[in-house]
Amino acid sequence: MNNVVSQRFIKCHNKLREDKTVRSSRAFALSLEYLPQSLSEILKGRRDVTIELLRKAIAKYKINPVYIMTGDGPMFMTDETNKSFRVLSTIRTTQDEELIVHVPQPAQSSYANDLGDPSFIQELPAYSLPDYKYKVGTHRSFDVPGDSMEPTLFEGDKVVCSFLEPTLWASGIKDNFAYVIVTRSDVVVRRVKNLIEESKELELLPENKFYEPNRVSLAELREIWYVRARITPFLPSPQNVQRYAHDEMSQLKETVLKQSQMLNNLTTAVDKLSRK
Repeated sequence: MNNVVSQRFIKCHNKLREDKTVRSSRAFALSLEYLPQSLSEILKGRRDVTIELLRKAIAKYKINPVYIMTGDGPMFMTDETNKSFRVLSTIRTTQDEELIVHVPQPAQSSYANDLGDPSFIQELPAYSLPDYKYKVGTHRSFDVPGDSMEPTLFEGDKVVCSFLEPTLWASGIKDNFAYVIVTRSDVVVRRVKNLIEESKELELLPENKFYEPNRVSLAELREIWYVRARITPFLPSPQNVQRYAHDEMSQLKETVLKQSQMLNNLTTAVDKLSRK
């Protein structure tokens, strides 16, 4: 018996035939540049659907990838949801296992601009992790750019993320969780506040208090990746340690000064009472 993804694919195929979107299984296969005999094997449960066949079917017939992978949502995307949908380019091993694509900092501006170019993705480094949770779904890792997420994440850290399908943004993005946000011009790591239902925006919240929160509109969003793990190559630099130590000392001095003023006020009050 074929796997559950293949079973859902068969249901989508059958629905297309019932609705007369395709005349026959043969016509369906040919429209996807696939051998009718091989499709027949899938429909009979003798083999599983391939990733490439799924890609072509999703792109041509607007099959909902969330339904295919999880069983949630409608079988097919509407024109509205399809506007923001794009088939992700991935890298796979010869055993058809999907690898984690890494986007280094020098490539991030190009990544934001060239999302639709599969050849760009193929040139990026890719690797695998032993944990089973990274074997299910599509994952990417990104270098953390800049110091906006210090002291939680430092420049040079890498975050390993899982892809969040656009149809799940409104319900799936959780307030104050960390995400990699890919816009039309940039890649940033931020905690977020989900305002999609209210104003079709996300509020991006830096950890470093030197930076101000900002909002990005839904129209500017291209990809969202949920941060699941951090890979850090080193401890904070001495400069960062000195800066944070200086900040802590400044706060401590301010606290001591306030307490000293309170003691002086208390002493003055006691003196006034003793004179009466």
